[in-house]
Amino acid sequence: MTAQPFPVSEIVAAQRPHRKDAARNYDALLAAAREAFAEHGSEASLEDIARRAGVGIGTLYRNFPTRRALFESVYASEVNALCKVALSVADQEPWEALNSWLSRFAGYMVTKQAVREALENESEIFGACRESMFSAGGPLFERAQKAGAARTDMDFGDLLRMVAGITGTKYVDDTQRDRVLAIALDGVRTNH
Repeated sequence: MTAQPFPVSEIVAAQRPHRKDAARNYDALLAAAREAFAEHGSEASLEDIARRAGVGIGTLYRNFPTRRALFESVYASEVNALCKVALSVADQEPWEALNSWLSRFAGYMVTKQAVREALENESEIFGACRESMFSAGGPLFERAQKAGAARTDMDFGDLLRMVAGITGTKYVDDTQRDRVLAIALDGVRTNH
């Protein structure tokens, strides 16, 4: 898998400020928002996000003029990170590469659910993110299938729906979620 520009990568690069101090604040706000959305869902307080990032509410609004802009930026940033993971694991054995990517995808789903509640699929960014995710993870799944490591009677969309369904359920903790995901992925893997 060669490095390629994913549509979401271009969106993320265009949104991020160029000045170092502004970029630092922007990155801190995204990290704080991810954390707050994972904990509190789409109702997370913007004031809490600014406080977690160590900036004032004015800095938050300068970077994200609306709540929707913040949700879209967090979502695009998460998908961009997934694309980078796909590139970084591409040289691993087919099943290990797919499994590594799916583990990161499961973590991303926690943030995505909060963002999805807020955006309700109306965002133009969703199209670019979906295309990027399929372009990044799809080849990992196809490679695992060609190597005989993954079932061939399903497609990448089936796999993502399965993982999304598993991660959309409430668990006691991340360990339990990871265990249930591993059990499900055993059903996808063909050569144990």
